[in-house]
Amino acid sequence: MAVEPGVPAGTRLPGAFEAVPLAPEERHIAGIGPYRLALRRLRRNRVALAFGALFLLIVGLCLLAPIYSHDIAHIGPNVGEPNATVHVGGHTRQVLNANGVPIGPTWHSRFFFGADNEGRDVAVRLLYGGRNSLQIGLVAALLTIALATIVGLVAGYFRGIVDGVLSRAMDVIWSYPAVLLGVALGTSLALGGLDLGLFQVSGSSLGIPTAIIGIVYVPYVAKPLRGQVLGLREREFVDAARAQGYGSLRILVSEILPNVASTIIVFVPLIVANAILLEAALSYLGAGVRPPNPSWGTMIADGIHELPGAIHETLVPGIMLVLTVLGINVFGDGVRDALDPRATVRIER
Repeated sequence: MAVEPGVPAGTRLPGAFEAVPLAPEERHIAGIGPYRLALRRLRRNRVALAFGALFLLIVGLCLLAPIYSHDIAHIGPNVGEPNATVHVGGHTRQVLNANGVPIGPTWHSRFFFGADNEGRDVAVRLLYGGRNSLQIGLVAALLTIALATIVGLVAGYFRGIVDGVLSRAMDVIWSYPAVLLGVALGTSLALGGLDLGLFQVSGSSLGIPTAIIGIVYVPYVAKPLRGQVLGLREREFVDAARAQGYGSLRILVSEILPNVASTIIVFVPLIVANAILLEAALSYLGAGVRPPNPSWGTMIADGIHELPGAIHETLVPGIMLVLTVLGINVFGDGVRDALDPRATVRIER
């Protein structure tokens, strides 16, 4: 900085400007991208990470269902042994008593969570039912996100007739409660299956509830995305892309999609949790997973008829369902907070 004549060196004159060096932490934050910064925020959210680990633990246990069934329980999920016996307190008992009431949890026998009214192992069906419920929830959520992203981008960017047609179609789905629409579609498709010409899906297939749940939740994601795209298409960087001769598809993929990616990421765990809950509701009402295939919803429905004598048939899958949805919901809230640009983070070396 220049010094006036007669002024001692190092003296700062009024109105003079000089560059103030950034602190090491501030320089470090300035070089971090938004997703790396969000990851740092998420790593400091111990509660969200703990519930995320709980969800992964449940997924891992369900994936080990064949090993537990073959090596520990020695029984399949749909095989009943009404005449099987277990040792409880030094006495031998049948899994079904004279009145047909199943035995409860026996922690030291192969019927770890007891049996159901047909002599089937509740623990085995719990793990296999979890595989079906999680598979349907995850695949349905991916289908929802894919369809909603396409609909939201196209409707918000092109507007006009395209937006009108897609928005009215979303309004039709939106006007029905998710459970009622799922029950109506599930019941009709379960009777005759799904015939699309090139391939057919039987009414008992897991693809039926997966497709239903995946379509039902599309408006819940597409509408927020459409509103965000309507604002982004008027931004300067989109005008600059048009001036450079970019086509509509390239603008959607390279300019607009990255700007709505954080919104899509936030929706993923929330839609997974809602899809698992809706699958359980549909299966409980008989419009989801078809017997004898197990799921947490069908297990709860079967256990309702045995209350109060065999409360474990309802309690065990109910607790597993609550823990799964709670884990992914709390983790999803942590992801949302981490991606919030208004949040603050303290960088520690």
